[in-house]
Amino acid sequence: MASVRSHENIELMTYSEVIEISGYVGNFKAKIRKKPRYVDESKCTGCGTCQDKCPSKTASEFDLGIGQRKAIYTPFPQAVPNVPVIDPETCIYFTKGKCRACEKLCEAKAIDFEQKEQIVEVDVGSIIVTTGFDSLDPSAMTQFGYGKYDNVITGIQFERMSNASGPTGGNIVLKDGSTPKSIAILHCIGSRDVNYHEYCSRVCCMYSLKFSHLLREKIPDAEIYQLYIDLRCFGKGYEEFYNRLQEEGVNFVRGKAGEITNIAETPEETGKLIVIAEDTLVRRKRRLPVDMVVLSTALEPKADAEEVARLFNISRSKDGFFLEKHPKLDPVATTTDGVFVAGCCQGPKDIPDTVAQASAAAARVLSMISKGSVEIESSTSKIDETLCSGCKTCISLCPYNAITFDEEKKVSVINEALCKGCGTCAAACPSGAITSQHFTTEQIAAQIEGVMV
Repeated sequence: MASVRSHENIELMTYSEVIEISGYVGNFKAKIRKKPRYVDESKCTGCGTCQDKCPSKTASEFDLGIGQRKAIYTPFPQAVPNVPVIDPETCIYFTKGKCRACEKLCEAKAIDFEQKEQIVEVDVGSIIVTTGFDSLDPSAMTQFGYGKYDNVITGIQFERMSNASGPTGGNIVLKDGSTPKSIAILHCIGSRDVNYHEYCSRVCCMYSLKFSHLLREKIPDAEIYQLYIDLRCFGKGYEEFYNRLQEEGVNFVRGKAGEITNIAETPEETGKLIVIAEDTLVRRKRRLPVDMVVLSTALEPKADAEEVARLFNISRSKDGFFLEKHPKLDPVATTTDGVFVAGCCQGPKDIPDTVAQASAAAARVLSMISKGSVEIESSTSKIDETLCSGCKTCISLCPYNAITFDEEKKVSVINEALCKGCGTCAAACPSGAITSQHFTTEQIAAQIEGVMV
């Protein structure tokens, strides 16, 4: 990220969002909203004094509620640029009209409570959509007790807990601050489940195995259980890592957990979380008393995926992820020329696959730039202006927004850069003014005649 920011040909716009896209390949116009940070980027030195002295605290979104952040905060460690943001919903000045401690203590005079939202318009030739994913919220899956029992956490929460820069300094701790002696890691929470997501999230098996390795390093004598349906260790060196964990003494139970409860049936279960599962290898029900449960939750589309799809005029597959033009022959392009996708917004994938797809998308854009021109479809539709009645029927039916209305001539006009030659407009035109090039009635009749001869 630091390299991107320092590159002379890259303009990095953080804390911003695209609100409108118009135009077509090679000639897009993007309208971008730059949110106010209430901190002057050109003056801020990133010293952190404002964050240390801020009296207001709230739950940290980055730490998923495990830790806290101040009202003025850096969104995540090593953020680029290293400039904090003031949250107006928790800042005492914005909510009560007093405080301004950060402004008084900032030696660089970078705090600016008068900053306003800015709208910036830029001309771009191509767009790469890399909006990422959300982690499934397991609260709705009440059988697992997430949100009900203190020590049932998600995989991402465990990731932040085990991170040296996280809220616990890298220590694996229970709600009361003690160290867990037994931990169960549950696979496929929301993945491969007809009630939630039928697809496999791909990364869950490996990050679950990684958690076991981290636990073995941090708590050597801990009892670790992995409850899985099938272990999908498909990558280079992944199977070897799985074998290594078996040698480290991790317990693998082939069976999906059905319920987590705190109702003890034996003295050994008192004060514990009990994971109830069916072990399919020995064909019996098991009750595993543990101190902590980690839920390996599914990867799912971002909450605003539908809104983003409409904004960039791209399609979504039935699972909600953005749809590529062809899964094998064109996996980074979309049906809208000039708009590409990469990463988990297109489907669940791990880091190597994401990097490869991002490189492919960048290469596609660079190839278009190096050519200096854009090839368009040959089989586009064409309007005969002498026959067009100006009824605008075609405009509302065009799925690619390729047709506009010329108010001066009172006729519809087709943008060939947007048209895909689907023929919808030609079939619906009541005046017969639209024809699909290379698919005229005479041409189709000639093809039929050629086949029958």
